[in-house]
Amino acid sequence: MMSQEKKKSQIIGFLLLVLMFLSLFSCSGNQKTTDKLMEIEGKKLISKKPPFTMLLASDFQLIHSSVLESPEENSLTRIYFYAKVRDKTVDEMLVIQIADKTNPQAGPIVTPPLSPYNEKRLYLKGRIKKEGIEIDHLIQSMTLNPKAPSLQPILKNGIALPSNLCLQGQLMFTYLGDHAVFIRYSKDVRRFGVKVSENNDKWNQTGISGNEKKVCDEFQSVFMGMVDSIAIQSR
Repeated sequence: MMSQEKKKSQIIGFLLLVLMFLSLFSCSGNQKTTDKLMEIEGKKLISKKPPFTMLLASDFQLIHSSVLESPEENSLTRIYFYAKVRDKTVDEMLVIQIADKTNPQAGPIVTPPLSPYNEKRLYLKGRIKKEGIEIDHLIQSMTLNPKAPSLQPILKNGIALPSNLCLQGQLMFTYLGDHAVFIRYSKDVRRFGVKVSENNDKWNQTGISGNEKKVCDEFQSVFMGMVDSIAIQSR
């Protein structure tokens, strides 16, 4: 039988992941500095904790960063909002969350696979391995909610969020049980240079065609280029 201590370790790891997802929709975090641990040079994202780099699809500017502390879960989650802005409206958005284990005696961070918000809508998922670390990735069509509490820091900076359909890529991996990395990249479907429908029926899991298929293929190529570019440094 599984020991109580091992069960506790797995529960702690799962709660850390839940905390990561909840913080996207329910809070903006505590305003503590997050600089020097994450930076962008040109289109290169550089994380120092955990140590990895990734090539981005666009030039992003940092809009907001925050820290969410959860002593009861032995974790600290850093949240970064980056955006590519045109005419004071977000064209592309990059949200990075990194959960750091704060208690060395706690169990490892454990994460379940990524799942789409709606299985009837368009989604593609898979997994790759880099330096022995498995990276889950997921692409889906969805609609951003500008009223979501977590997105209010962007609006407070005088930047509007589109409420229409977008394509979103997600990737997630854990680093040696001490960190969990969750990244979302979103792009407005109207910014691909072709006319597409914003009717959800045109973006179903089956039967996508025409310009919608072209946009999906282009987004998939760009996002998977980001995923494939990840370079993870081992200790």
